[in-house]
Amino acid sequence: MRIERKERGGSRHYVVHVGEPRFTMELELDREAPDKIGRGIIRRVSLPNSWAGDYGRCAQALLMAQEFFRQSFGEPTSKKRDPRRFCR
Repeated sequence: MRIERKERGGSRHYVVHVGEPRFTMELELDREAPDKIGRGIIRRVSLPNSWAGDYGRCAQALLMAQEFFRQSFGEPTSKKRDPRRFCR
């Protein structure tokens, strides 16, 4: 899920993965991307210690989270029409 927190001077964006592995990623909008959003610039990652040494699995999960972040800014769809839009 993507969480956006409004703050003075901007907003903070988080992607929270609630499945295994549970992790949180803070991203910043990529102002140099053509759409000014891009896949986001990773600012911080919090993940379980058991995943810290497995760089391949960790990188794959983070890339999927970045892609989800990009897609979450797209056109909203009705849950009735497409209930699994962001489920993987």
